Amino acid sequence: MTFNLQNNIQYVKGVGPKRAKLLHHLGIHTVRDILFYFPRDYINKITNKRIVDLKINDIASVRAKIVSYGYISKYKSTRFQLIISDGSGYLTCIWFKTTPWLEKQFEVGKEIIVLGRLKYYYNRLCMLHPDFEFVGSKLEESFWSKRNYLPLYPLTEGLTNKIFRKIILNIFKSEFRISETIPENIRIVQELLPINQALRKIHMPETEDDITLSRKRFVFEELFYLQLMLARRKVHWHKSEGISMQIKKTYTTQLKNILPFNLTSAQKRVLNEIVKDMKSPFQMNRLLQGDVGSGKTIIALFAMLLAIENGYQAAIMAPTEILATQHYFAITEFLKKIDVKIGLLLGGNYKGKKKLKEHISKGEIDIVIGTHSLIQKDVVFRKLGIVIIDEQHRFGVIQRHSLTQKGQVPDKIVMSATPIPRSLALTVYGDLDISIIDELPPNRKEIYTSWITEDKKPQVYNFINKEISKGRQVYVVCPLVEKSEKSYLRDATNTYEKLKSSVFRNHRVALLHGRMSNQEKDEIMHRFKDGRIDVLVSTTVIEVGIDVPNATIMLIEHAEHFGLSQLHQLRGRVGRGAFKSYCILAAYEPISEEALLRLNTMKETNDGFKISEIDLEIRGPGEFFGTEQSGMPRFRIANIVRDREILEQAHKIAFQIIAEDYDLELERHKLIKEKYQKEFLKRERLFSF
Repeated sequence: MTFNLQNNIQYVKGVGPKRAKLLHHLGIHTVRDILFYFPRDYINKITNKRIVDLKINDIASVRAKIVSYGYISKYKSTRFQLIISDGSGYLTCIWFKTTPWLEKQFEVGKEIIVLGRLKYYYNRLCMLHPDFEFVGSKLEESFWSKRNYLPLYPLTEGLTNKIFRKIILNIFKSEFRISETIPENIRIVQELLPINQALRKIHMPETEDDITLSRKRFVFEELFYLQLMLARRKVHWHKSEGISMQIKKTYTTQLKNILPFNLTSAQKRVLNEIVKDMKSPFQMNRLLQGDVGSGKTIIALFAMLLAIENGYQAAIMAPTEILATQHYFAITEFLKKIDVKIGLLLGGNYKGKKKLKEHISKGEIDIVIGTHSLIQKDVVFRKLGIVIIDEQHRFGVIQRHSLTQKGQVPDKIVMSATPIPRSLALTVYGDLDISIIDELPPNRKEIYTSWITEDKKPQVYNFINKEISKGRQVYVVCPLVEKSEKSYLRDATNTYEKLKSSVFRNHRVALLHGRMSNQEKDEIMHRFKDGRIDVLVSTTVIEVGIDVPNATIMLIEHAEHFGLSQLHQLRGRVGRGAFKSYCILAAYEPISEEALLRLNTMKETNDGFKISEIDLEIRGPGEFFGTEQSGMPRFRIANIVRDREILEQAHKIAFQIIAEDYDLELERHKLIKEKYQKEFLKRERLFSF
């Protein structure tokens, strides 16, 4: 039987209407869809790994016998636990989310192969949510009994790997042929398998090499076409007619003369790159990234003033009202001696909002700072010349595009205080020119960081009291606003009450969290900044926005539950003045091995770029930005951490091709053009505005 690749998956042997619906949940509707639904891992049936030899972070297949299993309740949660032994030692397998089906699978004495990453959890070597296959089951009678490698697929409830493998096998028993999508000359140089050979080997490998080589082929293809799209976008930006700004040295020179500090060499370099872009007749599209406190805002301000002295308006869009408000106060302070009109546009209804919009539309406001409110239809600019998007990964692609549409062809700077690893920058921002402020101002001191367990809290409180007596101020950050029955984590409200009445009863203590009104938050922020509050107990609402040079201590409760990037952002709230500053991470049992790695990383380095690399390795690219709308592409098989070298090659080749042949008209690019037009042309128009 010959398959039409567009055939409905329902009619493949072993599927039917019921399973077809389950496959639809996975995005599988046709035969072609399932062929390109790749395994996420493989169980190695010939594993010779002994439990006694296993190490933390190893990914291993282990063959052993079941010793015991059952539910365990601890730390206010229930987990399912399986203990196995191969005679050399014991291994604990843990599932936190369980179903009755899971418990029914096991039987003491039964031989099993488990696959997973080794973690140190609950003071023992564990596998969390491992994959498993039983030895000597009915499976042994099938085709797969002769294979040493069993593919494992990302599935949905109601589908098992056994069922999925049977469906895959039925397809490969039939005749089909997939058209090649990578030209032979590229395949030869990059040592890539032909597509049909790679498909068979990735689903039904016989050796470790089969897995490695087939995976390499599809990883390269996925990254290569993404890089083609980014290369075309970048060429498009460089061709797009924009505004040619002139250096008039009015507002920009005034700012330079009144600044109480000198720009660092890194800031000067980045500013020169931006000014060069703004002077050109083409639209600027630049990513400005730098660590916490590196001085991105002042660079953005110079760029906005250049636009204003050329008769244009400027806009800054921030993801939260607190950050927008902080920008407003900071810029107002910088420009208090310069005749530039600044407006703050927030969400909701409030007095003066309608009037502010009128002033914006008439061009009477030079710099407009706001949140998503800036992209509302009734916000009209008279002559928008530059757009600054802060923490841009928190906005959706369409939201970012909407703001740039407010002007004819405004220059654009996207800023990120989250240092971005090169592999991620090539993937998400490959179409933008990138400027990096890789030097902190000389007044920024390294923040001493340590992490403690609960028994060390009294000493920490004594130390904090001594610092307050010297006139310093303190942040205490909690993960929750109020106590929750579902969580044992400390909350800001109760922590505030406790600290105010006991530990810091002789000091001025205040509470800040996101449920407060904007007016309340602003008032507390100003009191803290003015030195009228000694201890500010807060949620992560202070992650961005408050700049208090006199604050020298950051105490983070339940630091084991925060991500590296967020811990680094919070730490950046201190160390902004002339005094030595401290970040104390309070961690509570159970502390997972991953949390231990985060805590030790924070202790060992203040380098945001190094931290971002480790953070990317821990969390993976999909969660690095914490939002699905970030523009981060969803990969079928590529992992930009693991596949960094392949990404570099794909980037290099794709950009060379587009530089030579933008429209892919050359004969040798015919295969590439066919796939690109079919699958990527529409995405190109939406991606990375």
